[in-house]
Amino acid sequence: MTATSAGSIALADGLTVNRMGYGAMQLAGPHVFGPPKDRDEAVRVVRTAVERGVTYIDTSDFYGPHVTNEIIREALAPYAEGVHIFTKVGALRGDDGSWIPSITPASLKEQVHSNLKTLGLDVLDVVYLRLPNRDTTTDDPISEEFGALAELRQEGLIRHLGLSGASDTQLTEAQRIAPVVAIQNLYNLVNRQDDALLERCARENIAFASFFPLGGFSPIQSDTLSDVAARVGASPQQVALAWLLRRSATSVVIPGTSKVAHLEENIKAAELTLPADAIAGLDAIGES
Repeated sequence: MTATSAGSIALADGLTVNRMGYGAMQLAGPHVFGPPKDRDEAVRVVRTAVERGVTYIDTSDFYGPHVTNEIIREALAPYAEGVHIFTKVGALRGDDGSWIPSITPASLKEQVHSNLKTLGLDVLDVVYLRLPNRDTTTDDPISEEFGALAELRQEGLIRHLGLSGASDTQLTEAQRIAPVVAIQNLYNLVNRQDDALLERCARENIAFASFFPLGGFSPIQSDTLSDVAARVGASPQQVALAWLLRRSATSVVIPGTSKVAHLEENIKAAELTLPADAIAGLDAIGES
């Protein structure tokens, strides 16, 4: 059982990742704020993910804040070749745990430097520009904000760039400034509004990473999903992840957890084969 069973994608020179990734958000405390209840277990989760073949780890310095990055650093530094850290900038956290959009060029640059510090890196593999309206994308201009990150890429502090919560129009706008190697948008069995963008990413060899692949704070519930899971001898969560992996050649899944046992359950989805009629039934969930 390894993440390599899901296959890999070469996104750019020096950037090949296995399509079964890991999202670090749940390593922080409740509501992604403060320290975890069991830091030792959190460190074990990250180390086990890499041992099981995960090469795409998704994080951000605003998780905690600082908490998940510091756990990743403790678990993995010095980082093994081939393990890639994807982080996000575009938000800060209030003292009450609130999420505060912050995408001015100056703030974005400060956030990049904060990620470098807490991860213990001299250069970040991939930085996503996290846009404020991620659940319902807009076509608001992003050239100034994305351009600020492109400047840091030219300075050698970032290798590659991505967008989170972006529309098709915003992807096109960003590509005029610098290459985009990854999109991270809300997408899962029941949230299919980005079908066209996912398919565009597949055509252009851009990774499409689904945030909340299992529904996030409102887990996916479907009789069809439960029936398919019972039929193939897997959990509904494993089926939902397997469906995402077969959705396109550049789909990447980044389920999160703070428990090693749950991590290993998720990784098993990389080996799950879904019958054609089961896939058709799952496809229809998002069309209803």
